[in-house]
Amino acid sequence: MTTDLPTFEFAFPGPLRDKLVAAVLDGTKTTTTGLLQDYEIDDEPLPVVGTRSAVIDSAGRPVAVIELTEVRVSRLGDVDLDHARGEGEGHDSVAAWRAGHENFWHGPDYRGWLGDQDFTVDDDTPAVLERFELVAVL
Repeated sequence: MTTDLPTFEFAFPGPLRDKLVAAVLDGTKTTTTGLLQDYEIDDEPLPVVGTRSAVIDSAGRPVAVIELTEVRVSRLGDVDLDHARGEGEGHDSVAAWRAGHENFWHGPDYRGWLGDQDFTVDDDTPAVLERFELVAVL
């Protein structure tokens, strides 16, 4: 039952989350990237391979179950094309992936959540790279 599972939320509620959830549901999104500092700020442990989570849509409803198959910490400058393509956003290069993610991390929602309107990432910023499988659509 999904109520027993931890929740997994992509981005903030709204159009970006809707796009990412749709990509999970159609199987094109199999990776995701977060910043290591987010886990430290929230005092959360890093994700663990084998963990199943309920994917939450913008309305707060569980819509799918995913299982983590890989978790690694990497510098943003070391993210590879395979991971970038797995994000399911149509990136055909690491540079395109990076630009899209920088737009998010340098945008008002993330900077507002962080409480730092001047926050920026660079090649040395540690990121948590996750790969997952779609287990069920709810």
